[in-house]
Amino acid sequence: MKMTDVMREELMILSPESTTKEDILNEMTRRLVETGAVDDYDTFRQAISEREKSMSTGLGDGIAMPHAKNQAVKKTSVVFAKHQTGIDFDSLDGKPARLFFMIAAKDHANETHLTILSNLSKLLMNKDFIEALDAADTPQSVKAIVNLAEAGLEQDQASEQPSTDVQSDQPYLIAVTACPTGIAHTYMAEDALKNKAKEMGIKIKVETNGSDGIKNRLTSEDIKKADGVIVAVGKKVPMSRFNGKRVVERPVAEGINKSEALINEALSGNAPIYRTSGSDKESDSSDHSDQDRSQFSLKSIYNDLMSGVSSMLPFVIAGGIILALSFLLEGFVGSDSPIFIGINEIGGAAFSFLIPVLAGYIAMSIGGKPAMVSGFAGGALAVSANAGFLGGLIAGFLAGYVTLVVIKLLKNMPKNLAGIRTILLYPILTLFTTGILMYFVFGPIFSNINLSMINFLENLGTGNQVLLGALLGGMMAVDMGGPVNKAAYAFSIGIFTDTGDGSLMAAVMVGGMIPPLAIALASIIFKNKFTEVQQQSALTNFILGLSFISEGAIPFAATDPIRVIGSSIIGSAIAGGLTQLWLASVPAPHGGIFTILALGENRLLLIISIIIGTVISALILGVWKKPLEEQIISDTA
Repeated sequence: MKMTDVMREELMILSPESTTKEDILNEMTRRLVETGAVDDYDTFRQAISEREKSMSTGLGDGIAMPHAKNQAVKKTSVVFAKHQTGIDFDSLDGKPARLFFMIAAKDHANETHLTILSNLSKLLMNKDFIEALDAADTPQSVKAIVNLAEAGLEQDQASEQPSTDVQSDQPYLIAVTACPTGIAHTYMAEDALKNKAKEMGIKIKVETNGSDGIKNRLTSEDIKKADGVIVAVGKKVPMSRFNGKRVVERPVAEGINKSEALINEALSGNAPIYRTSGSDKESDSSDHSDQDRSQFSLKSIYNDLMSGVSSMLPFVIAGGIILALSFLLEGFVGSDSPIFIGINEIGGAAFSFLIPVLAGYIAMSIGGKPAMVSGFAGGALAVSANAGFLGGLIAGFLAGYVTLVVIKLLKNMPKNLAGIRTILLYPILTLFTTGILMYFVFGPIFSNINLSMINFLENLGTGNQVLLGALLGGMMAVDMGGPVNKAAYAFSIGIFTDTGDGSLMAAVMVGGMIPPLAIALASIIFKNKFTEVQQQSALTNFILGLSFISEGAIPFAATDPIRVIGSSIIGSAIAGGLTQLWLASVPAPHGGIFTILALGENRLLLIISIIIGTVISALILGVWKKPLEEQIISDTA
């Protein structure tokens, strides 16, 4: 589609009467209505206002690009207006806007809308084009200028070399651009950086995180060989991949208006080195719909599983603590009290989402946002089939890989139909396929497996139950919040949500409490084996351990992994086994000592099992650990 097809002469306003932002938007909208491009002034004008609230479309350098896509548009069009002195438009650079382009796209015409925005953004990066428009005084001259600029743009694009090979003496930059709506600013920043880099003789590759997905994705090889990184964004983008690289992070507006300064800073060697945090990794895993998943590996499966489990945990913790509160209140107000019933239902509401959230985020980790509907629905079908936690896992992986197949099958659709893929074809086809397979195949299969597992657990003899408790307790201490810990925790939650039996929750809870408690106790008993700094920090582990936060032990495990982890596993396994021997139970998935004291069954024996496990771990660690003098000698040898 050429710009002159939508930027028609009857839509041009070369002498607007407006003097304010609201006036110019009103005047341009009226022109759309007068020419029949829009049939409902109020509906379209409201859409324009909503777009301006999210982020001003005053792009800077005297340009504004208001746009909307809704049902009032009957013919996709662009109104062009030119104001001689300029109007205050809340532009990114604070300067008045002179040239206005109002884009009106039909509802569901995603591809057309984005194409116009992208092409117009590229044209507006050409200073000669802007100067020519400033000088134009008739609609015919404006149309001729647009035709000429578009032809030049097509010629430049045809002559571009797709290769990203970098000469040894040529700097190489990579960049990411994104704005909250993923439309105009994203592509204008891209072109500004590319054009300025070309002027400066610098090779650059720019990834755009737009509303049509991630384009020109940066590969691991791109990142490895880059001399600098520019991230010009107005929303979150995956950042952990840049760990260890010098990264310049700026608002997307600076990518447009200060491209040369960003490039110089990125290549100066003075940009800060980016260090990945845990929140980066978690955030990065939530949105990678076009990630290459052609290579299957245990690592990718683990990452998908952890995405689901980590997303489920807030529901577990918040819902579990509120449920625990309701059980505590029950003893005071009675089971018929509206207070108990209301609070219990609030906690239960969070718990009802556990399996759908687990399945939904596993699916999204694999197939991105197109897998969301089928993932959550597959999890809900697992619940209705009584397929339990295992059924939810299968639903998540099934939905994710079904989505990848559907995306692959539809990738060669004609461009004029591509816009309906995300909003129509992906959700319908993935939901139908995943739903049929879950309802008729996997749901019944895993319902039977789940029922058999529950019957097996309910019929375990005391000896076997103790062994299972010891296994789960020990697993909680293996990596203290890592995958083994989460596997044990998720298993016990699955049993708890299916049966209401909190016995295995008791084993898991005490197992997770012991590592930090044992380290804190050992630092008091064996002071000669801990530095003064370690002794001070170890005391906080009493609080963390009592609160069921295993991660407090991680810094100590990192410096002495064999002794710390080994002693923790032994104490946690013993404590976990004791909870089952003494028929202890905790009817809530979190809260540590506070939940145990309020709700635990056989709570005295629960506390004794914690004490025994803690003392055993602390003694083993203290005896096993070298005296501080020997540690220093071995460290310096």
